[in-house]
Amino acid sequence: MGGAGLLRPVDLGRIAGVSAQQVRNYVDAGVVPEPVWTAAGHRRFGEGHVRALVAYRGLAAGFGWDRAREVMRAVGAGEVAGALALVDGGYAALHGERVALAAAGEALAAVAGQEVEGAQGPRAGLRIGEVAARLGVRTSALRLWEAEGLLVPGREAATGYRVFGAADVRDARMVALLRGSGYRVEQIRPVVEGLRRTGSSAELRAAIAAREAEVGRRSRLAVAGVARLDAYLSWVEGEGGSAAHPLTSGSA
Repeated sequence: MGGAGLLRPVDLGRIAGVSAQQVRNYVDAGVVPEPVWTAAGHRRFGEGHVRALVAYRGLAAGFGWDRAREVMRAVGAGEVAGALALVDGGYAALHGERVALAAAGEALAAVAGQEVEGAQGPRAGLRIGEVAARLGVRTSALRLWEAEGLLVPGREAATGYRVFGAADVRDARMVALLRGSGYRVEQIRPVVEGLRRTGSSAELRAAIAAREAEVGRRSRLAVAGVARLDAYLSWVEGEGGSAAHPLTSGSA
């Protein structure tokens, strides 16, 4: 087949906002179908390749690169049902994030002003094993969070053992909840530092609100990406004939 009316890698890249080399990488990764080769040995692409590339990048914006790659590979292999199942899984993951954030917001609002039984008294605090048991985490996790600056328990002068006062247990509970909700260490640090400094949960609520806004943004992008995937599938079924060879005789 000749290359008349078809696109060079650089042309396809310009349409999608990527480099010609990135186009080749996408072909190698199996997310964009194989090109047509001219008699002179040059790659050429058609409208279906444009639609595939736009769909891939749209899906990645909403669901992430890994899931988008799996979806497009499944489409290329003719496994449309499997591709759609992966899309459903992407929506389920986003919903799971929303549910986790809602639960974290409710729990953390309660934790912020909570007194910790046993954190006062003759020893004026709890040992690390006691805190771990109360929170349902490993002592190694508490030590790691301390090393990362998220926790700052005191030490017994005579033994050097860690001692968690009421505020320290509150911070540990917050860190455990936030880590369980998918927050990264760098996102958690300003929250616990602000709460430690001010005793207020305002920064915590702001962090949760920011995360909720990010999930909402990704959900909207996911909808747009799936619409592009649907357009690609419809084109293949109606004109392209096969996801493995989505070509057109005209320019894209």
